[in-house]
Amino acid sequence: MPIHNLEVGKERADRFRTGPAQPTFNRRLIAMGRRNGPTEAGLEEILTSAARKTDNELGQILREVDEISKSLKSTAPDPQTLRAAAHPAVWSAVKHALLDRELRNLALTDELTCLYNRRGFFAAAVQQLKVATRKEHSLLLLYCDVDNLKKINDSYGHQEGDMALIRAADALEQAFRASDILARLGGDEFVVLATETSGKTEELVLRRLEKNLKELNAEETRYELSLSIGVARFDPKCALPLGELMAQADEAMYEQKRKQQRAYKGSN
Repeated sequence: MPIHNLEVGKERADRFRTGPAQPTFNRRLIAMGRRNGPTEAGLEEILTSAARKTDNELGQILREVDEISKSLKSTAPDPQTLRAAAHPAVWSAVKHALLDRELRNLALTDELTCLYNRRGFFAAAVQQLKVATRKEHSLLLLYCDVDNLKKINDSYGHQEGDMALIRAADALEQAFRASDILARLGGDEFVVLATETSGKTEELVLRRLEKNLKELNAEETRYELSLSIGVARFDPKCALPLGELMAQADEAMYEQKRKQQRAYKGSN
Protein backbone atom coordinates (compact mmCIF):
# COMPACT_ATOMS: atom_id res chain seq x y z
CA MET A 1 0.00 0.00 0.00
CA PRO A 2 1.21 3.55 -0.52
CA ILE A 3 2.78 5.26 2.47
CA HIS A 4 1.88 8.90 3.01
CA ASN A 5 4.29 11.01 5.11
CA LEU A 6 2.98 14.03 6.95
CA GLU A 7 5.72 16.27 8.38
CA VAL A 8 5.30 17.16 12.02
CA GLY A 9 8.81 18.44 12.85
CA LYS A 10 9.05 21.99 14.08
CA GLU A 11 5.33 22.56 14.53
CA ARG A 12 5.06 19.59 16.85
CA ALA A 13 8.19 20.58 18.76
CA ASP A 14 6.83 24.12 19.23
CA ARG A 15 3.54 22.75 20.52
CA PHE A 16 5.20 20.80 23.35
CA ARG A 17 8.25 22.95 24.05
CA THR A 18 8.70 25.13 27.12
CA GLY A 19 12.35 26.12 26.56
CA PRO A 20 14.15 28.07 23.85
CA ALA A 21 16.12 25.35 22.07
CA GLN A 22 14.74 23.34 19.15
CA PRO A 23 15.35 19.60 18.66
CA THR A 24 17.70 18.45 15.93
CA PHE A 25 15.55 15.66 14.53
CA ASN A 26 11.98 15.76 13.27
CA ARG A 27 9.14 13.48 14.25
CA ARG A 28 7.10 12.05 11.41
CA LEU A 29 3.49 10.97 11.60
CA ILE A 30 2.98 8.34 8.94
CA ALA A 31 0.63 5.55 8.08
CA MET A 32 0.64 1.90 9.10
CA GLY A 33 3.50 1.13 6.72
CA ARG A 34 5.91 3.10 8.93
CA ARG A 35 8.53 0.87 10.44
CA ASN A 36 7.18 -2.11 8.56
CA GLY A 37 10.16 -4.18 9.60
CA PRO A 38 10.54 -6.99 7.07
CA THR A 39 9.23 -6.72 3.54
CA GLU A 40 7.83 -10.24 3.79
CA ALA A 41 4.31 -10.76 2.43
CA GLY A 42 3.29 -12.29 5.77
CA LEU A 43 3.84 -9.09 7.70
CA GLU A 44 2.18 -7.06 4.98
CA GLU A 45 -0.84 -9.34 5.21
CA ILE A 46 -1.08 -8.98 8.99
CA LEU A 47 -0.70 -5.21 9.12
CA THR A 48 -1.91 -3.89 5.78
CA SER A 49 -4.30 -6.25 4.02
CA ALA A 50 -7.33 -4.24 5.07
CA ALA A 51 -5.48 -1.00 4.41
CA ARG A 52 -4.52 -2.10 0.90
CA LYS A 53 -8.14 -2.92 0.17
CA THR A 54 -9.27 0.48 1.40
CA ASP A 55 -6.43 2.22 -0.46
CA ASN A 56 -7.48 0.53 -3.70
CA GLU A 57 -11.08 1.52 -3.13
CA LEU A 58 -10.10 5.06 -2.16
CA GLY A 59 -7.81 5.34 -5.17
CA GLN A 60 -10.59 4.27 -7.51
CA ILE A 61 -13.03 6.69 -5.89
CA LEU A 62 -10.57 9.58 -6.17
CA ARG A 63 -9.87 8.77 -9.82
CA GLU A 64 -13.59 8.81 -10.54
CA VAL A 65 -14.03 12.07 -8.64
CA ASP A 66 -11.16 13.54 -10.66
CA GLU A 67 -12.84 12.50 -13.89
CA ILE A 68 -16.09 14.06 -12.72
CA SER A 69 -14.25 17.25 -11.81
CA LYS A 70 -12.67 17.45 -15.27
CA SER A 71 -16.06 16.92 -16.92
CA LEU A 72 -17.62 19.66 -14.82
CA LYS A 73 -14.94 22.09 -15.99
CA SER A 74 -15.86 21.46 -19.61
CA THR A 75 -18.14 23.88 -21.42
CA ALA A 76 -21.06 21.46 -21.55
CA PRO A 77 -21.03 18.76 -18.86
CA ASP A 78 -23.49 15.98 -19.54
CA PRO A 79 -26.46 15.40 -17.18
CA GLN A 80 -25.10 12.05 -15.95
CA THR A 81 -21.89 13.72 -14.76
CA LEU A 82 -23.86 16.41 -12.98
CA ARG A 83 -25.97 13.80 -11.18
CA ALA A 84 -22.84 11.85 -10.14
CA ALA A 85 -21.14 14.97 -8.82
CA ALA A 86 -24.14 15.85 -6.69
CA HIS A 87 -24.68 12.32 -5.36
CA PRO A 88 -24.01 12.16 -1.57
CA ALA A 89 -22.76 8.58 -1.87
CA VAL A 90 -19.62 9.76 -3.68
CA TRP A 91 -18.51 12.02 -0.85
CA SER A 92 -19.73 9.61 1.81
CA ALA A 93 -17.53 6.86 0.34
CA VAL A 94 -14.47 9.12 0.37
CA LYS A 95 -15.13 10.18 3.96
CA HIS A 96 -15.68 6.58 5.07
CA ALA A 97 -12.47 5.34 3.42
CA LEU A 98 -10.38 8.10 4.99
CA LEU A 99 -11.90 7.57 8.43
CA ASP A 100 -11.37 3.81 8.19
CA ARG A 101 -7.72 4.35 7.33
CA GLU A 102 -7.17 6.80 10.17
CA LEU A 103 -8.70 4.46 12.74
CA ARG A 104 -6.35 1.66 11.71
CA ASN A 105 -3.38 4.01 11.95
CA LEU A 106 -4.40 5.08 15.45
CA ALA A 107 -4.74 1.46 16.53
CA LEU A 108 -1.08 0.72 15.76
CA THR A 109 0.68 4.07 16.29
CA ASP A 110 1.81 5.85 19.43
CA GLU A 111 0.24 9.29 19.21
CA LEU A 112 3.10 11.19 20.87
CA THR A 113 6.19 9.70 19.20
CA CYS A 114 4.61 8.36 15.99
CA LEU A 115 6.42 5.05 16.46
CA TYR A 116 4.53 1.78 16.76
CA ASN A 117 2.55 1.37 19.97
CA ARG A 118 2.51 -1.87 21.96
CA ARG A 119 -0.11 -3.48 19.74
CA GLY A 120 1.67 -2.51 16.54
CA PHE A 121 5.01 -3.74 17.84
CA PHE A 122 3.73 -7.16 18.85
CA ALA A 123 1.97 -7.65 15.52
CA ALA A 124 5.10 -6.74 13.55
CA ALA A 125 7.66 -8.37 15.86
CA VAL A 126 5.95 -11.77 16.07
CA GLN A 127 5.95 -11.99 12.30
CA GLN A 128 9.58 -10.83 12.13
CA LEU A 129 10.63 -13.60 14.50
CA LYS A 130 8.92 -16.16 12.27
CA VAL A 131 10.72 -14.81 9.22
CA ALA A 132 14.06 -14.77 11.05
CA THR A 133 13.59 -18.36 12.20
CA ARG A 134 12.74 -19.54 8.69
CA LYS A 135 15.64 -17.68 7.07
CA GLU A 136 18.04 -18.30 9.98
CA HIS A 137 18.69 -14.61 10.64
CA SER A 138 19.73 -13.44 14.09
CA LEU A 139 18.03 -10.43 15.65
CA LEU A 140 18.70 -8.00 18.47
CA LEU A 141 15.96 -6.85 20.82
CA LEU A 142 16.73 -3.65 22.72
CA TYR A 143 14.65 -2.60 25.70
CA CYS A 144 15.16 1.10 26.47
CA ASP A 145 14.12 3.31 29.35
CA VAL A 146 14.39 7.12 29.45
CA ASP A 147 16.42 7.96 32.56
CA ASN A 148 15.00 10.37 35.14
CA LEU A 149 11.82 11.17 33.23
CA LYS A 150 9.94 11.76 36.49
CA LYS A 151 12.56 14.33 37.51
CA ILE A 152 12.16 16.10 34.16
CA ASN A 153 8.38 16.15 34.61
CA ASP A 154 8.66 17.42 38.19
CA SER A 155 11.24 20.10 37.34
CA TYR A 156 10.00 21.39 33.99
CA GLY A 157 6.45 20.11 33.58
CA HIS A 158 4.83 17.27 31.69
CA GLN A 159 5.04 19.10 28.38
CA GLU A 160 8.81 19.03 28.64
CA GLY A 161 8.58 15.40 29.67
CA ASP A 162 6.70 14.76 26.43
CA MET A 163 9.44 16.57 24.51
CA ALA A 164 12.05 14.35 26.18
CA LEU A 165 10.15 11.30 24.94
CA ILE A 166 9.97 12.76 21.44
CA ARG A 167 13.73 13.41 21.49
CA ALA A 168 14.38 9.87 22.66
CA ALA A 169 12.27 8.56 19.78
CA ASP A 170 14.22 10.77 17.37
CA ALA A 171 17.55 9.47 18.65
CA LEU A 172 16.41 5.86 18.35
CA GLU A 173 14.94 6.33 14.89
CA GLN A 174 18.15 7.88 13.58
CA ALA A 175 20.23 5.03 15.01
CA PHE A 176 18.39 2.17 13.29
CA ARG A 177 17.53 1.11 9.77
CA ALA A 178 14.12 1.67 8.21
CA SER A 179 13.59 -2.10 8.22
CA ASP A 180 13.97 -2.31 12.02
CA ILE A 181 10.86 -2.23 14.22
CA LEU A 182 10.68 0.59 16.79
CA ALA A 183 7.95 1.16 19.34
CA ARG A 184 7.05 3.06 22.45
CA LEU A 185 5.47 0.52 24.78
CA GLY A 186 4.14 3.19 27.11
CA GLY A 187 5.45 5.66 29.67
CA ASP A 188 9.22 5.96 29.33
CA GLU A 189 9.77 2.53 27.74
CA PHE A 190 10.85 1.90 24.16
CA VAL A 191 11.69 -1.33 22.37
CA VAL A 192 13.49 -2.09 19.11
CA LEU A 193 13.74 -5.33 17.14
CA ALA A 194 16.66 -5.07 14.74
CA THR A 195 18.31 -7.41 12.28
CA GLU A 196 21.83 -8.40 13.32
CA THR A 197 23.88 -8.09 10.15
CA SER A 198 27.25 -8.78 11.80
CA GLY A 199 28.87 -9.44 15.14
CA LYS A 200 29.38 -5.68 15.51
CA THR A 201 25.78 -4.63 14.95
CA GLU A 202 25.07 -4.03 18.64
CA GLU A 203 28.24 -1.98 19.10
CA LEU A 204 27.57 0.13 16.01
CA VAL A 205 23.96 0.80 16.93
CA LEU A 206 24.80 1.83 20.49
CA ARG A 207 27.55 4.10 19.19
CA ARG A 208 25.16 5.81 16.77
CA LEU A 209 22.57 6.18 19.52
CA GLU A 210 25.11 7.75 21.88
CA LYS A 211 26.10 10.22 19.14
CA ASN A 212 22.47 11.16 18.52
CA LEU A 213 21.85 11.76 22.21
CA LYS A 214 24.94 13.98 22.45
CA GLU A 215 23.66 16.10 19.57
CA LEU A 216 20.28 16.50 21.23
CA ASN A 217 21.85 17.31 24.60
CA ALA A 218 23.97 19.99 23.00
CA GLU A 219 20.74 21.85 22.23
CA GLU A 220 18.96 21.20 25.53
CA THR A 221 21.14 22.30 28.44
CA ARG A 222 18.63 22.16 31.30
CA TYR A 223 18.94 18.40 31.69
CA GLU A 224 20.77 15.49 30.08
CA LEU A 225 18.74 13.02 28.09
CA SER A 226 19.99 9.46 28.48
CA LEU A 227 18.71 5.93 28.01
CA SER A 228 19.23 2.74 29.95
CA ILE A 229 19.40 -0.11 27.45
CA GLY A 230 19.21 -3.86 27.75
CA VAL A 231 19.93 -6.15 24.82
CA ALA A 232 18.82 -9.72 24.13
CA ARG A 233 19.85 -11.74 21.09
CA PHE A 234 17.48 -13.90 19.09
CA ASP A 235 19.20 -17.05 17.85
CA PRO A 236 17.18 -18.73 15.08
CA LYS A 237 18.71 -22.10 15.98
CA CYS A 238 17.31 -21.82 19.49
CA ALA A 239 14.30 -19.60 18.91
CA LEU A 240 12.72 -17.96 21.94
CA PRO A 241 9.19 -16.54 21.99
CA LEU A 242 8.89 -12.76 21.91
CA GLY A 243 7.76 -12.51 25.54
CA GLU A 244 10.83 -14.36 26.84
CA LEU A 245 13.13 -12.32 24.60
CA MET A 246 11.66 -9.10 25.96
CA ALA A 247 11.99 -10.35 29.54
CA GLN A 248 15.71 -11.01 28.97
CA ALA A 249 16.26 -7.54 27.50
CA ASP A 250 14.24 -5.95 30.30
CA GLU A 251 16.34 -7.68 32.95
CA ALA A 252 19.53 -6.61 31.17
CA MET A 253 18.26 -3.02 31.17
CA TYR A 254 17.57 -3.03 34.90
CA GLU A 255 20.98 -4.56 35.55
CA GLN A 256 22.50 -1.61 33.71
CA LYS A 257 20.47 0.76 35.88
CA ARG A 258 21.69 -1.00 39.02
CA LYS A 259 25.30 -0.67 37.87
CA GLN A 260 24.80 3.03 37.19
CA GLN A 261 23.30 3.55 40.63
CA ARG A 262 26.19 1.70 42.31
CA ALA A 263 28.70 3.75 40.32
CA TYR A 264 26.93 6.97 41.31
CA LYS A 265 26.89 6.05 45.01
CA GLY A 266 30.52 5.02 44.85
CA SER A 267 31.56 8.39 43.44
CA ASN A 268 29.82 10.31 46.26
